[in-house]
Amino acid sequence: MGDVVTTTFVSILVAGFLVGAVVGLTGMGGGALMTPALIFLGVGDAPTVVTADLTAAAIYKSGGALVHKREGSPDLRLAGWLVAGSVPTALAGPYLISWLSPPGGLDRVLKLSIGFALLFAALTYAVRLYVNLVRMRRGVTAAAAPQVRPVPTLLVGALGGLLVGITSVGSGSVIMIALLMLYPGLPAVRLVGTDLVQAVPLVLAAAVSNIALHGLDMGVTVPLVLGSVLGTVLGSLLAPRVRQSFVRRGIVVVLTMSGVALLDKAGWSVLGAGEHEVHPGLVVGVGIAMVAMVPLTWGVLRRTTGLPMFGSLTVEQVEDPGYRPGGWRVQRAYLPKRG
Repeated sequence: MGDVVTTTFVSILVAGFLVGAVVGLTGMGGGALMTPALIFLGVGDAPTVVTADLTAAAIYKSGGALVHKREGSPDLRLAGWLVAGSVPTALAGPYLISWLSPPGGLDRVLKLSIGFALLFAALTYAVRLYVNLVRMRRGVTAAAAPQVRPVPTLLVGALGGLLVGITSVGSGSVIMIALLMLYPGLPAVRLVGTDLVQAVPLVLAAAVSNIALHGLDMGVTVPLVLGSVLGTVLGSLLAPRVRQSFVRRGIVVVLTMSGVALLDKAGWSVLGAGEHEVHPGLVVGVGIAMVAMVPLTWGVLRRTTGLPMFGSLTVEQVEDPGYRPGGWRVQRAYLPKRG
């Protein structure tokens, strides 16, 4: 039994559980959190970690997609165009990065790629929160079946597929914000359902391509699947009882710190670290700066929408375009016309 349940097995299980819980709580893509967590645990090189994470994601995302499909929430036409763009690039991505990497340098190139992808994911996740707030404040009318824009949707899928195929990051963050921008009237439940449905073939294609190229380490994959599935179920159950705003801001901070730490570990010259080294002071400093700046920045953004910078808000206040700080409201006749 001791040969099966090792310290590494338990560490991966716990990491998978914690990240799965965050996925269940927020709907955030697990790759952006799981991949750096496994790299810093030292359970394998970057190709091994990316392959295991994609395989686990293909399993637990399939369950979520089936639930949304049963409820009729995804837009299958929209998902189809995304899949048409993402699957070919997800299959090609691992081979492309391997071909472009110098001999023996794939691990470092992947760490650099994942580091930049994490910073990009943090930015897009923050933008997603702001876009959602603006949509609610403007009272954007939801369209159950929006007019599909094939070419831009195909391009979004292609970019997302390439990013996921190389780094395992992007299926739940980058593609989601792109959908918000392209289809502002898409209801939230259909947005999440569409993203989950398109993510299954995307992540599966990326996993197959990485397995064919790098193989699959079952010692990493099995505990990762077990932990992430259990965590996702628990997070989904706890979601109604947890204040989402704190969790979401925390994700932006963690993604930024993880991205900087990976770039440092990969020896990115701008940060001045040697390969395989991390400057704890730098990462902690970034974290402290983010903890201080994120609430302030979010407060400024809230203010631009007519809401007070700080303090709790009711759903009615957020969704009322006439609400202004101090409890007074602007008469709708004097509000700018929507659209």
